[in-house]
Amino acid sequence: MRTDSSPGTLPAREHLPAGDAGTPVLDVVIPVYNEEKDLQPCVLRLHEHLERTFPYAFRITIADNASTDTTPLVSRRLEAEIPEVRAFRLEQKGRGRALRTVWSASDAPVLAYMDVDLSTDLNALLPLVAPLISGHSDLAIGSRLARSSRVVRGPKREFISRAYNLILRGSLQARFSDAQCGFKAIRRDVAQVLLPLVEDTGWFFDTEMLVIAERAGLRIHEVPVDWVDDPNSTVHIVKTATEDLKGVWRVGKALAGGSLPLDRITRPFGDDPRDREIQDVPKGLARQLVGFCVVGGLSTLFYLVLYSAFRQFGGSQTANALALLVSAVANTAANRRLTFGVRGRGGAVRHQAQGLVVFGIGLALTSGSLAALNAASSDPAHSTELAVLIAANLAATVLRFLLFRAWVFPDREDDQPRPTVVATRAPAVPQQAYGPLPQRPTAPQAQAPQAPAPQTPAPRYATTPYSTPSPYDTTEFRAGEAAEQRSWRDATMRLDPVRPTDTDPRNS
Repeated sequence: MRTDSSPGTLPAREHLPAGDAGTPVLDVVIPVYNEEKDLQPCVLRLHEHLERTFPYAFRITIADNASTDTTPLVSRRLEAEIPEVRAFRLEQKGRGRALRTVWSASDAPVLAYMDVDLSTDLNALLPLVAPLISGHSDLAIGSRLARSSRVVRGPKREFISRAYNLILRGSLQARFSDAQCGFKAIRRDVAQVLLPLVEDTGWFFDTEMLVIAERAGLRIHEVPVDWVDDPNSTVHIVKTATEDLKGVWRVGKALAGGSLPLDRITRPFGDDPRDREIQDVPKGLARQLVGFCVVGGLSTLFYLVLYSAFRQFGGSQTANALALLVSAVANTAANRRLTFGVRGRGGAVRHQAQGLVVFGIGLALTSGSLAALNAASSDPAHSTELAVLIAANLAATVLRFLLFRAWVFPDREDDQPRPTVVATRAPAVPQQAYGPLPQRPTAPQAQAPQAPAPQTPAPRYATTPYSTPSPYDTTEFRAGEAAEQRSWRDATMRLDPVRPTDTDPRNS
């Protein structure tokens, strides 16, 4: 799968318009499970902070994650009292499931979430979402491991957090500093394409989302945060760590095998204004040159070791041919994956066959050099042979790169079929469906619209929106990629908005 040459399926980033006050710009999701004590103080504090500091319309969504205590009652009461608060009830546990479901149903252009304990200082919220509103970044995360962050927590959690992020850096080459901080945001257009690729429904959801986004070339903004550990946290450290390590193995295997369709979420070349000033420079040339040089250097060392080994059992021509053949196969495979970004098994046999033709050219150059050396000297020293072979290989390297780039791995979009993304956009949400959020009405809006007509095709996560037809965008992916091949265990889950008149104790 070619990720470096994909034109991308996401449009160039743009600053979000600030004129429409009927639709919230920011939707902050608070996933909760049995948080009857902390939920109300959290929502009231967050609402007061946003109302006082946030310059756009906003919404706070409580994602009740199959709670068994009185958390649903608290959610309904808050929804009834505060017009900017919405409550969702999910009948299945899993923080990742809650975030993916609510984010997929939201109409806000910027989606965020934070933990109910509010361990992160809320002063970091506006810096978190500002790069997404401005169009600078695709995702934003709070980081407790940045140098300017101020963190108060025990040594056990500190060690686990740093060890986990070191594992991510070593195994998945992650460059973001903190994958587990419960303080993140994403642009809605990015979430529509990215979320269907994320399999995890639990605590590893954040990490998987960030790794896929980073590998696809999306821009992740990090915000140093002030963070105070919650000593009453109910997270099971051992179980969570075990599931995270399983997730690291699964994602690493998918990345190595090329089963993740990363080209679905790449930004188009030229998204950065500086890119548009570059003239007559082939896309990806600099990166390919660096990769080719690294692979070439390692291949040369491998070739010399093989030649020295084969030379002990035969003549120079035989040793050269065998060493060049083995190193050529390894060189083609390495350049195919690392230099030119071709993933999967499609076309591998053809690429190796073309690589052998390139090998033949290299064999002719090196064998001709050895023949010329033997003609000049009847018994040349081994060091002289190596020097001649190095010079011949250097001469063949330039020709090999040109042939690889122009013939073996050409920059053609028809080399491999790329999946298409079909997005259907429903009409915008009418202002009366939510009410003008910046103004507090005298009475809560308790109307609930009818469910969509039965003949309407259900999305992957069926939802009951606040108005009909659904105001939410849905994205359908065509067959042929891993997102359709895997089974979604929660594909039949239904998400219903909680109504303030259902079981509110004040109405009994």
